[in-house]
Amino acid sequence: MESSRAGRRRRARRSRRRPLLFSVLAVVAVVGVTAGGTVYVKARAHDGSAAVSSAASPSVSSSAAAGEEASVEPATEPAAVDRKALLSKAMASVSVPSGARVSAAVLELDSGESATYGEAAFDTASIVKVDILAALLLQAQDAGRRLTAAEKAYATKMIENSDNASATALWHAIGRASGLDTANRRFGLAATSGGDGELWGLTQTTAADQLALLQQVFGEDSVLSTASRTYVQGLMKGVEADQQWGVSAAAVGSSWALKNGWLARSTTGLWDVNSIGRVTVDGSDYLVAVLSEGTVSQAKGISLVEAAAKAAVSGFAAAS
Repeated sequence: MESSRAGRRRRARRSRRRPLLFSVLAVVAVVGVTAGGTVYVKARAHDGSAAVSSAASPSVSSSAAAGEEASVEPATEPAAVDRKALLSKAMASVSVPSGARVSAAVLELDSGESATYGEAAFDTASIVKVDILAALLLQAQDAGRRLTAAEKAYATKMIENSDNASATALWHAIGRASGLDTANRRFGLAATSGGDGELWGLTQTTAADQLALLQQVFGEDSVLSTASRTYVQGLMKGVEADQQWGVSAAAVGSSWALKNGWLARSTTGLWDVNSIGRVTVDGSDYLVAVLSEGTVSQAKGISLVEAAAKAAVSGFAAAS
């Protein structure tokens, strides 16, 4: 009996000394996302085995199911387009007569991208008439008034018919060169200066400045009001039939608005021929300014301006 009880006591003591063991699973969890967008959790047990819990769709790959993490390459930014190089290349294809020179500037309205070919100053001839009208409208805005009936009549003849007497009347109305230069500072024209005395056609300008003027007429970021811009645009769309040349050669169909200028210099007998405006190609709007001088005839000057306008716009359109 004693021996039996002693045995039971010894077995109880051994049982109390034995530690209570629990099977603990040591887990390290890794949360990831597969290349297909599936979230998974990879767990590693104390024995080195792996288990994967995944919100996988039926399309999850076997590698993702095995817990492999996807490698995602960062998106590559598209290379910037060198618009100036494109314009220079396009203009290199234009045949310029001996002794003549040409400059061009283009802006794509949707993107705001622009470029200029040539930095020299040219006589404006009659393209200054757009500048004269813009200055008149700005002065009227500042005074809180509308154009008078006489001013409107002059403006229509000046732009649609390129009437010089009307231009001279409005040149005086804005304060001649001083008034033009004051308005141009607000328009952002940095290299344009009004002609001396009555010689508004000898106002000096650059293609880049004419592009800035066109932005005031056709762009949203303008010191001219919406009503003023719409008014000028309407007149530039209505130039008479025999003046519908120039930058319009680059347009598709009749989607254009323009003003041309042409002047035979008395000192040389050579021609200044210029064209500025907006054209539409394949649904995109472009502002275009082309200036030229030194051709032996107006016809040669028109051919040069049109070839330059088509080359410049096509170069931009191809990049778009």
